[in-house]
Amino acid sequence: MNAKSTEKEIEQQAIDKKLDAALPSEEGNPKSHGEILKQQIIDGQETYDKNPISILLSSLTAGLEIGFSYLLLSTLYSFLVGKVQEDTIFKVMSFVYPIGFIMVILGQSILFTEQTSLLTLPVLNKKRSVGSLLKLWSLVILGNLVGGCFMAFIMVWIGPQLGIFNVQSIEAIAVHVSHYATSVILVSAILAGWLMGLLSWLIAASRDTLSRIAIIFMITTVLAFAGLHHSIVGNVEVFAGFISSPKITGMDYIAFESVSLVGNALGGAVFVALLKYRAFVYDVK
Repeated sequence: MNAKSTEKEIEQQAIDKKLDAALPSEEGNPKSHGEILKQQIIDGQETYDKNPISILLSSLTAGLEIGFSYLLLSTLYSFLVGKVQEDTIFKVMSFVYPIGFIMVILGQSILFTEQTSLLTLPVLNKKRSVGSLLKLWSLVILGNLVGGCFMAFIMVWIGPQLGIFNVQSIEAIAVHVSHYATSVILVSAILAGWLMGLLSWLIAASRDTLSRIAIIFMITTVLAFAGLHHSIVGNVEVFAGFISSPKITGMDYIAFESVSLVGNALGGAVFVALLKYRAFVYDVK
């Protein structure tokens, strides 16, 4: 073992020791950085230890449940179109956007963007490998996308049947989400992933359900109002457009989804997990 490896081991031991020393704060006091980080690493490791079938089913459930945000978005768009300007409609839609996220996060289903930074932290803390992270991300993304696509099929059929929205509404939302240049979608998705990683961090910092609902609502409303690209909700929006409108091609869907997934992953892993972890590490030195 060379000197560099020994130095890294000593550093890791010091980090772990400080994390272990991060005791729960008293009721009414805010949680410390170390306490939140410790909880996030423990929660992340628990996900790694779950059965792969359990992870896949939980992520499938998240993909299905996030579809209820799309149900409300499409219904509200159809209700307001022709009554107010379209740009105003898309801003108003941001206030119903959080509903699916509240269902998913409080229901403990596994949503890729909310779990990105959480699952990265055990890797940064040398408790899990990069390979195991990529495998877990793949399972979660697969479940989220399959669930979302299934909901898109249901929405495309049930909306017109109930008379709550039509194909024109589905098409307008899909085009609005996907018509940007690839570089714009990438940067937008990075910002969205950053916000979702921060959401996970703030949820860990909160102590009660009402606070968590307020945090979810605040973060996801900001995300929607700014028009940032979320790969899992966007999956439902763009896939619904693909199966119902000639304006969205298969390549449009694949390009949008692949770029937004990469951007969301970078945003959560780099701007939340890495920065929060390194801030703690430098405090140890």
